[in-house]
Order: sequence, then C-alpha cells, then structure tokens
Amino acid sequence: MELQLFNIAPRIPAELSFLETLSYNMWWSWYPLATELFVRLDPNLWKEVEGNSRKMLSMIPQGRLEELAKDAIYLRQLSSVEAEFKRHVHEKDADFSRRKIAYFSMEFGIHESIRIFSGGLGILSGDHVKAASDMHLPMAAVGLLYRQGYFRQVLDRNGWQMERYPENEIHNMPLRRARDANGQSITISFQLKDRPLYAAVWILWAGNIPLVLLDTELASNPPEFREITWRLYGGDKKMRLHQELLLGVGGYKALRALGMQPQVCHMNEGHASFMSLARLEELIDAGIDPDTALEVVWRTNVFTTHTPVPAGNEVFSRDLLRPYLKGLADRAHLDVERLMRWGIPINERDTAQEMSMTVLGLRLANYSNGVSKLHGEVARSMWKHLWPNRSVSEIPIGHITNGVHVPSWISLRNRVIFDRYLPPNWAHLRSGQSCADAVRRIPDDELWMAHTLCRQSLVREARKIALKSVGSPLAASAQSGQNLLDPDILTIGFARRFATYKRGTLLLRDPERLLSLLTAQKHPIQFVFAGKAHPADEGGKKLIQDLIQFARQHNVQNRLIFLEDYDIALARDLVQGVDVWLNNPRRPQEASGTSGMKAAINGVINCSILDGWWDEAYTPECGWAIKGNPNLTNNEDADNFEANSLYNVLTNEVIPCFYERDSNDIPVRWVRKMKESIIMSLDFFTSERMVEEYDQKFYEPACAAYQELVKDNYKRAHELVETKHQMVAHFHELWIGNTKVSRELSGIHVGDTFTLTTEVYFGAMTPDMLDVEVYYGPVDNHNEILRGSSCLMKQDGKVDGDRYRYTCDLVCDVEPGRFGLTVRITPKGDDWNNSVPGFTCWPK
Repeated sequence: MELQLFNIAPRIPAELSFLETLSYNMWWSWYPLATELFVRLDPNLWKEVEGNSRKMLSMIPQGRLEELAKDAIYLRQLSSVEAEFKRHVHEKDADFSRRKIAYFSMEFGIHESIRIFSGGLGILSGDHVKAASDMHLPMAAVGLLYRQGYFRQVLDRNGWQMERYPENEIHNMPLRRARDANGQSITISFQLKDRPLYAAVWILWAGNIPLVLLDTELASNPPEFREITWRLYGGDKKMRLHQELLLGVGGYKALRALGMQPQVCHMNEGHASFMSLARLEELIDAGIDPDTALEVVWRTNVFTTHTPVPAGNEVFSRDLLRPYLKGLADRAHLDVERLMRWGIPINERDTAQEMSMTVLGLRLANYSNGVSKLHGEVARSMWKHLWPNRSVSEIPIGHITNGVHVPSWISLRNRVIFDRYLPPNWAHLRSGQSCADAVRRIPDDELWMAHTLCRQSLVREARKIALKSVGSPLAASAQSGQNLLDPDILTIGFARRFATYKRGTLLLRDPERLLSLLTAQKHPIQFVFAGKAHPADEGGKKLIQDLIQFARQHNVQNRLIFLEDYDIALARDLVQGVDVWLNNPRRPQEASGTSGMKAAINGVINCSILDGWWDEAYTPECGWAIKGNPNLTNNEDADNFEANSLYNVLTNEVIPCFYERDSNDIPVRWVRKMKESIIMSLDFFTSERMVEEYDQKFYEPACAAYQELVKDNYKRAHELVETKHQMVAHFHELWIGNTKVSRELSGIHVGDTFTLTTEVYFGAMTPDMLDVEVYYGPVDNHNEILRGSSCLMKQDGKVDGDRYRYTCDLVCDVEPGRFGLTVRITPKGDDWNNSVPGFTCWPK
C-alpha cells in the first residue's frame, strides 16, 4: 500500500507570529531573551529537542500556544525581542548582490542543534560568522549540509569510544531552499570527472549572515554522489576529494546563482582551495585571458591555515586528481599539469606524486595567515620552501589570533554582573578598547558567587549525563549520582579533541601523585574530561579508555569523570563551570585553541603549556604556565618533564590559591586572577577583534584591489601581467657586484653610521622597475637573519652600460648584538611581495 506522507504542525497564533520568523534565524542563540522565549514555551520539551527552535515549534501543543497568546508578560517580552531583532538584523541584507566577502569552510559550529561541525575549526567558523553579523559585514558563508554530520559519541562498558550517525532532520532545521529571482529553487551542477554532480542550495541565517549550504541528496544524483554530503570527514580519499570539490567549485557556483559577485574569497583551511579554480573558470569563460584571470584571483583571495604539522595538511595524489581537474582545466583553457603544479612546491614539481591543498591555497592567495602569533612563526618556517629566495622572517604568512564570540559563550550569571558593572559594549570590544578598570571594580563576592553557582550547575549536568551513559561509573549500579563530583571543591576541566599530541593522559604519568590529590581530605580536587577521538584514531580512543579505566581501577570515579558526546552545549557548561582550564599539548603543535578563551571570559583560569594562543596571552597575573624544556627532543622525556611541571604547578600554586580564603570565605587571590583572566580575554581574544583584523588587514584591501583590477576592462590586471612576463623573462639576468663598506665593521657601536656602496646590473630591465635594498638584521648561530629589515639604496650614477652604482647610509639605531647585512634587488613597490615563489635577486 502506497502512502502519501504529510506533517501537521501547530497553528501559530497571530500574536506569536514573530516566533516563526525568529525560529528561522540563529540570532536567537546568542541573545538570551530570545532564547528564553523558546524555553518558556515548555522547558522540558526544550531540553528534549536539544535547543532546536524549529522542532520546538512543530511539537508544542496548540493549547500552550493559545495560552501564551493571551499572556501579557510573554507578549511584552516577545515584542521587546522583536524590536531588538529588527535593530540588529536588517531586511536589506537578504540581497546577495550587496555582499562582497565569501567565507568558505568545511564545517560550521553555529549551535548544538545544527550538527554540521566536528570541533575547533567549525566552532571558530561559527564564531567568525556571528561576529561578522554583529559587525554588519557584507559577507556570505559557504559550507556543506551534512545529512548525518559528525558522529555522536557513545562509550561502551570498557570505556571504548563507539560512533553512531543519526540523521539530521532537515525538515526540523532552520533552513530554507535558496530561490532565484523567479522564485525557483536553486540547484547547481558541475562536472565531477565524467558525470554531472547536482547540489541543492539551502540557506541558514545567522543574524545578518547567510550560510549557504550544499546538499547532494537528490534523485538526479547516482548513489555514490548522494553520499558526498552524508558525513563530515567521512569516507576515503576519493570521498574527501568529492567533498572539497563540492565546497570550492560548487560553493562558488551557488553564490553566483544567488546573485552575489564575490570581491574577496576567504578559504578557511585547504579544504576550500578548489574555489580558486571556479573563480578562474568563470573569468576565462567571460573572455579574460588565463594569466589576467589568475592575477585577479590570487590578489583577492585570503587563506587561513590552522595546521602546524606537515602531516595534518590535506594532499591528493596527482593520478587521483588528474581526471577530475582535466575537464575544469580544459574549460578554462589551462594545462591540467600547470594547474596541479600550483599545489606543489617549486623545487618538487618534477618529482612530487601528490598535490597539497594548503600549498594550492597559499599559492592562490595574496593574504595568508596562521591563527596565533606562535603559529604564524611555525607556519613561516614550515612553508618557507615555497619562497626559496626569501628569509624566514619575510615569508608572507602573517598571523591573526583566533577569538571567541562572547555572547555565545558567556554564562547568564556573568552576563548579569557584566551588564551591571561594565561599559555597555563589553561584549563587543574592538582593538584598542578595554574594560580593565571596570572589571577590577566588580565586587569580589558577587563574581565569586556567580562562579560558584556555575560550578554547581555543571555538577548537576554532569550527573545527568553520567546517569545516561553506558560507560559511566553509575551505569552498573543503582546510584543516583549524588556522590559524583563535589560542587564545592576545586574543579579542573580538560575538554577537546582527543588526539595523541594533545596528551589527554599526561596526568596519569604519576598515578600515586594524582591519587593523592584526588583523595586529599583537606584540599581535594576533581577533574572533568570530555572530547571525541576521530573514528579512525585508535590512539585517541585509547587515551579516553585509559582515563576511564584508571578512575575505575583506583575507585576515584567520583573525582575523575569523563563525560561522553562532547558538543557545544556541554562545552558551554564546562567553560562556564570549572575553576581551571587545563591544556597540555606538545609545543608547538597547537595552532591556537579557543576553548581556553571561552573559559577565560567566564573567569575560569587557564593552566597550560605555552602553546597556541596561551603563548601570547599568558601572564602570571591571569593564569599559570606549565613549563617545558626545549632541550628535550625525545617525546617520552618531554612528557615526563612536563607532567612533573604540571604537578608542581597544581600542588604549589593552583591548589593553595583556591583554598586560601578570607574571613568571608572568599578566595581573594583567586578572584583577582579571575578578573585579570576576564580582562585579558575580553580585551584581546574575542571574535569581533579577530574579524576586525581580518577586515582591516585583508578584506578591505582585497576589495579595493578587486575594484582596481577589474576597472576599465581589467586594465590594471593586464599591466601586472605584462610586468610579470618581463620579470619572468629577465629577472635571472640581474647581478649584484661586491658591496663596499665605508668603515671596518668590527668596531661598530650603537648610534654609528656607515655607508654601503654596490654595483648592480639590470640587463633588459630598467631602474624604474626595481628597488635595490640593504637587507640586515640580528643573526642566529647559523648566521641566518632572524628579523630582517630593509633600507632603500639610492642610485648614484651609472658605472657603464647597464651597470649602476647604488649607495645607502645605514644608522645603527638598534639594540647591541650580532648582525648581518647584504644587498638585494626586488620589484619596485609592493605588488609582488606575496607572490609565490616571488622575485628576489641576491649576490651570487
């Protein structure tokens, strides 16, 4: 018997009609009064639907809606929220033609009810979008609509992680099909090898920012193509390639179908690098020659790398890629081998069997960055071979340190206090703004009481999770959970992806010392762990199991607990409720990390290895550093050393500070650190500060460059191509003669001045095309310049023919030390500073 299926939803009374609008925009998730409107419909049902606004409205009884339609207090709050919504979310932003910035990411963590994220990269992308919305940037974000998303974690009775993949209920998500000007649903397509791939285009609104999501679950696709948007980071290399082609090529086509002409495209990691090929194809198809199209594309692209180890960067074999890229290359009138060489370092192009998505992203982006100051240094060193004629300090990979979206992560209790004592813009501070004085004036007892209540809430939630978990200490008993965790003792949290380099079991290296801390009668402590291991990461799963089995074997399950199925909701409880946020990765393998920032805005104090963001954030006033020993190159020795450092910090500093109380039972020194932690995070590590940096350093210059490049039928782009052709043809002819110094360099002191003179040969090029510079700076033990500076030399006449004399007076206005200098020739101006591999002539 064939059935026709349909849903019957409650009829929303006219008085409550704004609830329908609100449920389709995730702005409600970071505006507490809006969230409260859904909670008040039915608090228990709200928990049951895991905060899903659309599902909530589909399940609420009709009678309850009729009741609230007559509730004056509820209607007053609804009206207030509607006014705020209209103030923050503008109807004109629905016009895609107004948008200039396209932000591509493989995952987005907007809210726990929208499971299209796995971890830190997705959470960062979500916070980036929310901050862009608050700042009203003309941005559209692009991702994939995963039908199963990332896995839900289940622990078996032995503490081993298992994965389950429940289907995302698309009809219960705040999504709408994208439509064209004629009201027709938009479906994009492109050739995937020898067959067309079709993708439906959906839109999810996060405030003012549309998140454009692609979905291949269509009848017009063969089964293997429908699977492309089933699981995030699922499948084999071929599936990953399909997903990344869909994100980059399909995502760009979706934006164009929506009427958007991106002026700047931001690739958040290498997954999105194929987007550049779609931009090239479009320009070439419009009649622009390939070299001119390439200039437009790479000069208006942004690339962010998040991976500080070479093995973590996505690569595909050239044999796998070739048939997929052949059709695209043909349509763009490009040689497929040339196209693939863009993703291979220049000195490996004849031998490499794989193409790197990170190299492709860096090669086709004028603006590139790591995600913390330390990660920027690591990235410059890791990718210096892409610019073989550059010193490491001048590798064009900068850094913009990650930040967190304060309204999404601040506890309600802290929000009340901050609203009372801090400036009105405390959650939206920009560069140069500070709330330090106001934070320090918050009464100690109020801040401490708010945090104590957050800790108690965390303990209650942890007990509920443990009661449901098969792998929990309560699973095989009739315990109620009342003895699981103590709401009044020092609570340390560790929650993140369980990868081996993050060392989730570092504490277990000294079991006796750990047990003495957990079972202490006078000053006890407890640990709350959470996190997922990648389904294929057996080592990460073993770390989780080791923690659980240690607690069982030593009967300390009430003081050391692992909470399963870590997601955004649990992350909020943890960063708001623990006292200390622990992080102990192997330095420098943590690119940034943002969970510690979320903890810090809530007054939770970080105790961490000096890696990622903490390397630049740490001061003794706002937290603790776990000291390492850079001379220990063996992992085993380093782990033992740093485990001992961690125990010393806990025993000698953290625990005494927490339990030292005044006559009112307030830990005054601890609260002082809480306040400094809040100041540090609100002043420097918010997503609005982060996005402001992206806007000022990358988006605004890239938009201006785009407008200049395409003006007057691409006149400026054509000029750059002509200049590039000249440099490619003749740069190798340049020659630098001996450099003479006006005095003996062995007797130089601070403040001295000396003159350098050199001769250069330009060949077919002319002085107006080139700069001759002195390049100098402090050197390391290998006599390599660490932090280079340059000084323009002045032309001092012709020697003969095409040889010119250049001079420069160099003033030693620097700190004392060992320095090196040389002379180089570079293209005039800064048009080629970031090109790969670039143009620099050094003395032979």
